[in-house]
Amino acid sequence: MKTIHSGRHLDLGAPCVCEWFARKELTVCAFFFPKQPKGRKAVPGELVQQQSDTLLPWRQQQSAHGLRRQKRDWVIPPINVPENSRGPFPQQLVRIRSDKDKEIHIRYSITGVGADQPPMEVFNIDPVSGRMYVTRPMDREERASYHLRAHAVDMNGNKVENPIDLYIYVIDMNDNRPEFINQVYNGSVDEGSKPGTYVMTVTANDADDGTTANGMVRYRIVTQTPQSPSQNMFTINSETGDIVTVAAGLDREKVQQYIVIVQATDMEGNLNYGLSNTATAIITVTDVNDNPPEFTTSTYSGEVPENRVEVVVANLTVMDRDQPHSPNWNAIYRIISGDPSGHFTIRTDPVTNEGMVTAVDYEMNRAFMLTVMVSNQAPLASGIQMSFQSTAGVTISVTDVNEAPYFPTNHKLIRLEEGVPTGTVLTTFSAVDPDRFMQQAVRYSKLSDPANWLNINATNGQITTAAVLDRESDYIKNNVYEATFLAADNGIPPASGTGTLQIYLIDINDNAPELLPKEAQICEKPNLNVINITAADADIDPNVGPFVFELPSVPSAVRKNWTITRLNGDYAQLSLRIMYLEAGVYDVPIIVTDSGNPPLYNTSVIKVKVCPCDENGDCTTIGAVAAAGLGTGAIIAILICIIILLTMVLLFVVWMKRREKERHTKQLLIDPEDDVRDNILKYDEEGGGEEDQDYDLSQLQQPETMDHVLNKTPGVRRVDERPIGAEPQYPIRPVIPHPGDIGDFINEGLRAADNDPTAPPYDSLLVFDYEGSGSTAGSVSSLNSSSSGDQDYDYLNDWGPRFKKLADMYGGGEED
Repeated sequence: MKTIHSGRHLDLGAPCVCEWFARKELTVCAFFFPKQPKGRKAVPGELVQQQSDTLLPWRQQQSAHGLRRQKRDWVIPPINVPENSRGPFPQQLVRIRSDKDKEIHIRYSITGVGADQPPMEVFNIDPVSGRMYVTRPMDREERASYHLRAHAVDMNGNKVENPIDLYIYVIDMNDNRPEFINQVYNGSVDEGSKPGTYVMTVTANDADDGTTANGMVRYRIVTQTPQSPSQNMFTINSETGDIVTVAAGLDREKVQQYIVIVQATDMEGNLNYGLSNTATAIITVTDVNDNPPEFTTSTYSGEVPENRVEVVVANLTVMDRDQPHSPNWNAIYRIISGDPSGHFTIRTDPVTNEGMVTAVDYEMNRAFMLTVMVSNQAPLASGIQMSFQSTAGVTISVTDVNEAPYFPTNHKLIRLEEGVPTGTVLTTFSAVDPDRFMQQAVRYSKLSDPANWLNINATNGQITTAAVLDRESDYIKNNVYEATFLAADNGIPPASGTGTLQIYLIDINDNAPELLPKEAQICEKPNLNVINITAADADIDPNVGPFVFELPSVPSAVRKNWTITRLNGDYAQLSLRIMYLEAGVYDVPIIVTDSGNPPLYNTSVIKVKVCPCDENGDCTTIGAVAAAGLGTGAIIAILICIIILLTMVLLFVVWMKRREKERHTKQLLIDPEDDVRDNILKYDEEGGGEEDQDYDLSQLQQPETMDHVLNKTPGVRRVDERPIGAEPQYPIRPVIPHPGDIGDFINEGLRAADNDPTAPPYDSLLVFDYEGSGSTAGSVSSLNSSSSGDQDYDYLNDWGPRFKKLADMYGGGEED
């Protein structure tokens, strides 16, 4: 039995019973171990409790006659319980007892987490004996400690002792493996890195107590794939999990990726007792520019037709072992010699990394020898030098093709006065053939000459006038006439170029001014209004205004009746000189002269209407008519004619209304039953059928021949024969007649029939249109009905009410 002073922890590996001895102020705990095998001696210090297995946490006091000790609290040492115990359960942990239980009956209880608080009933206590038990296996990772309070009360529930604290600790067992945070870790390291270069860190956590060996994790590398250039390219810090390089020779062009299996073991890495787990570390070797680009051959050649710019002349291929499509692989080409004028450029194909030599301009040379150097976007790594294969030569041959002639000055502008005579030489508009190595002739022709004013010499391009150039023509825009010419060579195939000639025409005074407006009106009395006039000239300054306005001296009546006053250089006023002028239309000639050198003049005539005016100076309506040249008698005659015309129109309308009314009245006199328009006519019965009439039906047929009629003696005919002769023209009924016209139509038909000498008399045989010699079917009368026979007509009764009458006639049985 172990003896531990108050306040010391109890390391209970087995159930124990503790008792407080008040007089000696110590606690005695008895530990119960499994029974020792026979022959095994007891270990010193291991005593079997014989006398007491009870803990008295509540201290006793001296009697009243003896010395009295000061009462003080007592702390129960913590109780340690191993996790994952296999039982049996409930398993006793400790027994508590009050020294007053000899005097009264005491009941014991515990409270706290694990007792009466979740998780419930992990611990319980016998209320009579005070023995406390654990009821199930403990899990330290779920809860590492419990804090309970023990209570002692009498049978009435009165507190006998103060509550005491019980601390229970769960002893950790190595029951959890280390767990990596990630199952796969990704890291990278530059190729060519030195030993000791940090790569990545892996981390594993153990749920066991980290202060004991159960939770102390250690790392190690199990395998490395591939094992090139060494099987131990990396190492790991056993405590921190840092992976670093341990050997040189990392080369991305040989090995791009390593897969390393890392193992984590607890128990401080003891493989015999510890638990282990593994994870995968993927280490990517990143590229550095340690391989310069190299041309696949030392010389390249290409050929291109001249003047084909922006076309690929040659493709330069290179090889670079660095990572494709990275700055360490992307090539940059430079022409270091052979093209001082910059006729060529080299672009990089982003997919193939090839250099595409592109021509810009190479007319002056027939061949080029270029020296090209290639490099990468990223600089080479430290210690790496350019290769001599990073430079190559490029030979480019330019083949000559027929190029189109061109006009050196395009657009060409010349200036001259308008009105030059036909055949005047204006200029020479010649083109240049860029094919210096070909002897070719250039021919010229017109491509666009809107007014057809120009001619061009086909051999030398000399421009001459074919008509007089007029600046005032509609083909002139802003004083410029534009024509386009074509220059074509005789190459194979022929090529041509165009040039534009612009002719600026200088104005001359070749247009006399015109007077505006051409018509005006004025009051017959002066000082009421005037006529403002101006002049228009197709020329431009200085061949226009100021203008001079004047009245001619002949005829003399012009200056007698009119006067003109100049307002400024472009405007003047025309007014009456006399006090009154009879209303009418007058032609007033005015002479207007421009300021050109020499000046031009023109006599323009203005038609002026003179009319009576109101107080506002406006012509009255009658005055306007009078001004048109009509007298009072003519005006009265016109008004009478208008009145007569209106009267005739009114009478015609009244007559049409009356006629329409008579037609409606005539229609009302007709009996509705006699109205044959769109009605079904009901006639009387005419007998029982053809068999009741003794008629010769052959008379209704057209005779086979008309010879017996045509050969009869003139004047002798039968009354039932149609005479031969001209027939009158009967009226034609309109397609859609007006209802009021039907009566007129019938009456006209009756009159035509009465006056027809060829019409047969009444009650005679009428001959209608010939319908053939007879019907092959014969007469319908030959179809006789018979009631005799075996035919059964009873089925007609089943056909419904529509066949009831027929069923009664034929299906009623035999006649009596």
